[in-house]
Amino acid sequence: MGLKLAVVGGGSTYTPELVDGFARRSDRLSIDEIDLMDVDPERLDIVGGLAERMLRREGWAGRLVCTSDRSAALDGADVVLIQLRVGGQEARFGDETLPRNYELIGQETVGAGGFAKALRTVPLVLEIAAEAERRSAPDAWIVDFTNPVGIVTQALADAGRRSVGLCNVAIGFQRRFAQRFGVDADRVELEQVGLNHLTWIRAVRIDGVDRLPELLAEDGEEIAADVGEPAERLRSLGVIPSYYLRYYDDTEGVLSEQARHQTRAEEVMAIERDLLELYRDPNLDTKPELLEHRGGAFYSEAAAQLIASLVDGRGDVQVVDVRNAGALPGLAADDVVEIPARIDRDGAHPLPLAPLSPELLDLVGRVKTYERLAVRAAVSGDRAIARAALAANPLAGGAELAPQLLDAILERNRQWLPRFFSAG
Repeated sequence: MGLKLAVVGGGSTYTPELVDGFARRSDRLSIDEIDLMDVDPERLDIVGGLAERMLRREGWAGRLVCTSDRSAALDGADVVLIQLRVGGQEARFGDETLPRNYELIGQETVGAGGFAKALRTVPLVLEIAAEAERRSAPDAWIVDFTNPVGIVTQALADAGRRSVGLCNVAIGFQRRFAQRFGVDADRVELEQVGLNHLTWIRAVRIDGVDRLPELLAEDGEEIAADVGEPAERLRSLGVIPSYYLRYYDDTEGVLSEQARHQTRAEEVMAIERDLLELYRDPNLDTKPELLEHRGGAFYSEAAAQLIASLVDGRGDVQVVDVRNAGALPGLAADDVVEIPARIDRDGAHPLPLAPLSPELLDLVGRVKTYERLAVRAAVSGDRAIARAALAANPLAGGAELAPQLLDAILERNRQWLPRFFSAG
C-alpha cells in the first residue's frame, strides 16, 4: 500500500516544484494520496490545479486532495511536510524593513527579522505537530521546510516530535559541485557543519576523496563572489561558508546594499503574481521557468530524497537539521544542528565530526544561545525572555537596543502574536 503525504501550506507557489520531485522519485516513493492543505482557497485552487496536471502528465494514478481542513489532511498521513508562512509576504516585508529603522540588517531568517518570523511561526508549527501526532499514522514523520528552519526544528525536537528539518543550501552546493566535476550528484558528499543558515563546508568528497582544496585553489574567486566573502578568507579557513555568513562577516556592506535595493519580499510578491497567473493556464502541465527565480532551488529534490530515505531506509547521507547527539563537539547533545546524517526508517543519525575551529565555534555558540531563547520566547510569550533572545542575537543590536526593538517587533506583528498580548 502506498503513502499518504500531507503538505501544510500547499497553496505555496513552491508546491509545483515539490510535486515534480515526488513524481520523479516514483522509483522509491509509492504515493497513493497527496493532500495539499492551505488557508487561502483561491491560491490552493490555482496551485492545486497545476499540481494535478503535472502529476497526471507523469502518469501518477494516485489521489490529489486540495483542502482547507487541516484535520482531514493530517488524518492517516505517513509524512507531514510543513512549508507555511504566517502572515504571508506582508509579514516578510515587515521583517525586512523594520530592522532598517534601527540600522540593522533586514532579513527573514536571521537577525531581528528572523526573530520576528520565529515568534509568528513556532507556535503554529507546534500546534500542527501536536495534531499530527493525534491524527496521522503512528510512525508519521514531520519534515519542516518552514523558516527559520533551525529554530522551528529546535522547537519540534524540544517538544518530542518525530521530525527532521530541511534546507536547500546543501543540496544546491552538492549539485553545483557535481556539475563542476562531471559526476552524478549521489557521488558527492558534503561535510557541511554548523547551524541552519550558519554553516561551512569543510569537505567535498567524491567517491570518498576530498576535493575541497582543489575547488578553493581553482575556483576560489568564483565561489567567494557567489557567497559574498573574500577569497582569501575562504582559503585561510579552508572552508566554503553559506551565503548567509556575509550577514555576520560584512554587516556594513550588506546594510549598504539593502539601502539601495528593494526588499526580497517585494521581488517575491511580483514573482508570485506572475507565477499564479501562469498557473491558471489550463494547458500548463510543467513547472514554468519563472519558478526558478522564486528561490528554493532543488527544494523538491531535497524533500523527495529525504522522504524516500525515511520510508525505504536506504541509509544514504544527507545534510539535515537534527539533534546534535554528540556529533559536533562543543555543542549540547540536544542542540539542533545542520550536519550530515545517515537517513533510515528510524530517522536521521548524525555522523561524528571534528570540532569547529575556535572562531567558528564562538559564533555558532552565540547564535545557538539566541535560538534556544527564541524558542522559549515564542512558546511562552514572555517578554523578558524575548528581550534576552534579541540581546543574544549577534545581528540584533545588543542588550541596550533590545527593549525598544522588541516593542516595535511586537506591535508590528500584534495580530499574529496573541501570547504576548494576552495579559493586556
